Amino acid sequence: MESLIGLSAIAGALLLAFGALGAAIGIGILGGRFIEAIARQPELGPQLQTKFFVVMGLVDAVPMIAVGLGLFIIFSNPFVGQAKEAAAAAAPVAVVAPAAH
Repeated sequence: MESLIGLSAIAGALLLAFGALGAAIGIGILGGRFIEAIARQPELGPQLQTKFFVVMGLVDAVPMIAVGLGLFIIFSNPFVGQAKEAAAAAAPVAVVAPAAH
């Protein structure tokens, strides 16, 4: 049971970490390409800026979902209840033999 809780905490932490890492890389690449596009054609700046923020919001949405799932797994783990039920069902039941008279 304790290993399940520990592994769930690790899984949640990995969701948070890789979500943040993916967003950082994606927004970094997106920002670099935005700066390059503005440097090539400055007159398209306002149009590119609008598209930049829309795409940045979409790129940032996926890590926010990962953050929500990670925090759900860490703090409100649905697997612990299932593990408790399975352990209770698999536990041997002690049978007491009737006393001999």
